[in-house]
Amino acid sequence: MHPLFLVLGALLVVIPFWMILPRAGLSSFWALCSFIPLGALVLLWVLALKRWPGDTVGGGT
Repeated sequence: MHPLFLVLGALLVVIPFWMILPRAGLSSFWALCSFIPLGALVLLWVLALKRWPGDTVGGGT
């Protein structure tokens, strides 16, 4: 596979994480973990299970 496609694919994964992680209260640099095999999957689980800053205790609006 051409290295340009590998870099493009990596950027397509890293950039969304780079933008989402600060909204969840985490450092953007954690997005670099998605370069590690299965790192993106671990980041998705962290985001799915983390309490976000806008969450309320009771779950109401």
